[in-house]
Amino acid sequence: MEYLRAFAVGGLICVLGQILLDKTKLTSARILVLFVVIGCILGGLGWYDRLIDFAGAGAAVPLPGFGNLLARGVKEDIDTMGAMGILTGGLKAGAAGIAAAIVSAFFMAMVFRPKEK
Repeated sequence: MEYLRAFAVGGLICVLGQILLDKTKLTSARILVLFVVIGCILGGLGWYDRLIDFAGAGAAVPLPGFGNLLARGVKEDIDTMGAMGILTGGLKAGAAGIAAAIVSAFFMAMVFRPKEK
């Protein structure tokens, strides 16, 4: 049942993104930013964690999950470091994922030799 919930919630997030692409003039980059900001807002309010508890990776892996991760990191660092946590919390929380994305992009660029358009 856990897999079904993850699939349904993750799929719903993707469907919302596709509807925004098809029915509005928003670019994919703006939709990406919109989803991350929505995840930050819902995470800051504490609502997104409930969705993660329900759907697991179906809610944690997509873009709003990244926004939630940033908000959670900021909240934790504000509690420990004060106002400086606003600047450091999101970076600390997302550092591993961001580093993995950069390293894997580097290796893919080495293997596939991208060309400029």
